[in-house]
Amino acid sequence: MKSVKKPVFFLVLAFILGLTYLTLFGVYTYYGDREDVWVRGVKDIRWGIDIRGGVDVIFTTPDDHVFANNDERRAGMDAARSIIEVRMVTQNITDYEIYVDYATERIIVRFPWRAGDVSFDPEQAVRELGEMAWLTFREGFPWDAESHLDLPLVIEGRDVKRAAPNYNRDDGTYEVLLELEPSGTEAFAEATGRLAGTGVAISIWMDEMPISWPTVSSQITGGNAVITGNDFTADAVISLANRINGGALPFQLEIDSFSRISPTLGESARDAMVIAGIVAFAVIAIIMIYLYRLLGVVATIGLLGQAMGALAVITGFFPGNASFTLTIPGIAGIILSIAMGVDANVITSERIKEELYTGKTLDGALQAGYKRAFAVIFDCNITLIIIAFILMGAFGTPDSFAAVALKPIFFLFGPSAAGAIYSFGFTLFVGAILNFIFGVTASRLMTYSISKFKSLRNVNFYAKGVKNRG
Repeated sequence: MKSVKKPVFFLVLAFILGLTYLTLFGVYTYYGDREDVWVRGVKDIRWGIDIRGGVDVIFTTPDDHVFANNDERRAGMDAARSIIEVRMVTQNITDYEIYVDYATERIIVRFPWRAGDVSFDPEQAVRELGEMAWLTFREGFPWDAESHLDLPLVIEGRDVKRAAPNYNRDDGTYEVLLELEPSGTEAFAEATGRLAGTGVAISIWMDEMPISWPTVSSQITGGNAVITGNDFTADAVISLANRINGGALPFQLEIDSFSRISPTLGESARDAMVIAGIVAFAVIAIIMIYLYRLLGVVATIGLLGQAMGALAVITGFFPGNASFTLTIPGIAGIILSIAMGVDANVITSERIKEELYTGKTLDGALQAGYKRAFAVIFDCNITLIIIAFILMGAFGTPDSFAAVALKPIFFLFGPSAAGAIYSFGFTLFVGAILNFIFGVTASRLMTYSISKFKSLRNVNFYAKGVKNRG
């Protein structure tokens, strides 16, 4: 506590106010019709299908393409689905639905409008998914360069004939068997010959997203390679093989039809929730300041930082990050996490009041109050984080960190991605973490700082009816 100086309060306050401005309004520069984004604001948030609606598009295979058998058809359609999912995930589009009709060779995709879209043109929105993903094999690990284009190209998707998942009975491991076209055999042999035994990887990229980076153990000259990994599971090798096959598909998906999806709730429901949240925040701030005085002021500033921090994560904030897809349940997650932040501040303020009533000095009461309150706050927020993580794992995309981490629990169930519920879990998870940052750490620093000002050391500024004891 002694190390916290007077200016700390103003530094934390300036940081939170700056974060508030940047999060709400962003930073943009304009040159003619071109807009350059330096910091993303709330206008860059991508709203879910339930709020703004979206696009319903049906992809199909070309008329002149014929699968040899049902197994090849299923593998090809699964590979195409995997590529579309990669496209969605890389753009932070979590509120989407994908259905595969193997009998008619159709893939139905539903996803929300992107941020700032005012034309609501389904055809233009479908172009956002782009053509079939560009598969490349490049020298080096993903972190060896700022862009995948900076890594030397070895082969492309057209040089890959097929990839297949495999279980190696000899050592009990899962692997991916890679078969190359004649066009890629020589280049792959040359690259693996140079890199063999050096510890350098040949990374596999789908557009700008790395999907695997196996190191080269020996030169591969016959056009047949094996991709292995210590963390490979049956599902992992199937997913990797599907992605590689997707980038090397012998057919180009064609658009059969597309249409607009009307929002289930609409922007009016979103606006109503936002207004309700602002009003509730204002009422809570007034009550907190009335009951806890200076502690209430500090709590209000901390809660503002928590709310703006959550929005900053959702907007993407910096231009290199895509905006997270926010749904109505996602907004509810932010509000619920802020409510937990209110609880944290109430618990802390009550503990400090109790310590003051027992006769402790202001410094002693602040230290003891924060120490006593932390255990309860920690338990509540850790519980919230666990629940949110489970929701993200159960209803997120199969490749998300939470889904992979919880695979041992959910392996008995099929995929159940639901963007609306995932959005709720994500904002709840972020809010709980930010509660530790702003509701605990920032609030404590500000309180210790203002207690250093002589004019603010009167204990009645922190609790009613208490005599000053130094």
